[in-house]
Amino acid sequence: MSRSLALRAGGALLALALVAAPAAAQQQNTQGQGTEGPAGGAPEVQSVVPEVGDGRGGMNNQVPETTEKQAPTGGERPAPMREVAPTPAAPITAPPPNTARGDTSADEMELQRTLRGGVIEGRTTLPDTAAAILIQPEGRDWREFRNQWLFWIGAAAVVGTVALLALTFLVSGRKRIEAGRSGRSILRFGVLERVNHWMVAVSFVLLGLSGLNITYGALALRPIIGPEAFTALTFWGQAVHQYLSFPFVLGLFVMVAVWLRDNLPTKVDIAWIKAGGPVAKGHPPAGRFNAAQKALYWFTMGGGGLVALSGYVLMFPFTVTDVGGQQWAHIVHGLMAMVMIAAILGHAYIGSIGMEGALEAMSTGRVDYNWAKEHHSLWLEQETAKAREAVAPPSGARAVGAD
Repeated sequence: MSRSLALRAGGALLALALVAAPAAAQQQNTQGQGTEGPAGGAPEVQSVVPEVGDGRGGMNNQVPETTEKQAPTGGERPAPMREVAPTPAAPITAPPPNTARGDTSADEMELQRTLRGGVIEGRTTLPDTAAAILIQPEGRDWREFRNQWLFWIGAAAVVGTVALLALTFLVSGRKRIEAGRSGRSILRFGVLERVNHWMVAVSFVLLGLSGLNITYGALALRPIIGPEAFTALTFWGQAVHQYLSFPFVLGLFVMVAVWLRDNLPTKVDIAWIKAGGPVAKGHPPAGRFNAAQKALYWFTMGGGGLVALSGYVLMFPFTVTDVGGQQWAHIVHGLMAMVMIAAILGHAYIGSIGMEGALEAMSTGRVDYNWAKEHHSLWLEQETAKAREAVAPPSGARAVGAD
């Protein structure tokens, strides 16, 4: 009895060992693969689920050679399909852009516009639409005029005139009154004429100096007085240049009202020119103003008006014109101002050191009788006739004691 029980117990233990041995071996193989891989000679445990991929055993390691559908088991395999070359697709044409430029690119359009002298603009939300201008080709032409042409034209006009007047003075000297001073004088200009003349003269001198400083000051003046003094001088100079334009223009209007009638051309002016004018031998007859003085008068009225008009366009930019108009206004203003400076230099020379007795006409208003007879004989005759009429007794009156 006890013997049979021992045999049964031993058999149970043996069966339990046989069942536990494979499980222990599988656990050991799993741990080894997680660290150093399977131990040498240890059998690889097959997965219950079929696996596909390199390094797998059995039928699962085979990769099918074709992607065609496999026929069902037990049926006939269908004939393989012939490979057909793919048909090339036609290129898709892009629709034309929704603009008027066609196939022309924006860069090419900008280049063409630049070559034609057009303005290249951007977009801006500022009220000043001129801020959108990126490239303005006319600006290059204006800058070249401002930095080169105006510089040399002005220098030739002003310096050339000064040199010519200096040479004239050295060669001919001061033009004297041939008959000498008579000791008698006659009124030539009234108070209003003289005051207005000097108002225009002073305004023009300061306008000319401040304008010349804008063109030549950086080159001729700044190295001498220094940048700080030059900056202050230019700042106040531009203020003077703007504000003195008003008395200058006012004076021009007064000159038109006062001297227009005496400066209308007459036959006497043609005879004066034919006789040789200022270089004639002797003294050709002339009225209150000779032909040269009348030409200067009309040049001053026209040139002064043009300078003033263009100057006000520059003082109030973009009020009546665009940036192109501003540039043209500066060109007209600069050229006309340079020519006027040269002409007024000649006028100032003749009226001061160039001719004896001329300055007195605008300082005291009276000129010597012999000076008037030599240079304005017809005017002297008219003034003398007026004086005789003023002192002559009325017609029909008889002298006292005639009865």
